[in-house]
Amino acid sequence: MSSAMAVLPTARDHGVADADMFHAVMLAIAVFDQDDGMVMYIGPARSGALLEVGTCERDDVTIVPHAMPARGKYLDRLRKPR
Repeated sequence: MSSAMAVLPTARDHGVADADMFHAVMLAIAVFDQDDGMVMYIGPARSGALLEVGTCERDDVTIVPHAMPARGKYLDRLRKPR
């Protein structure tokens, strides 16, 4: 992940604050590589609520097109033994 992060308007569709997105990515408890080139970070907002934040890399900038409360499809993967 690059040091610069650009949040797209679509990432704000679910009311997640930019600071919470950054917090979730920096303190992620899980990272999932998606088939579409996106990397999904599961981490806490400043309140402690788990978020899913989708990122992709473009020209040394981390782009954030997606952020929302973490859904079951990711939380279930955290609960399964490896």
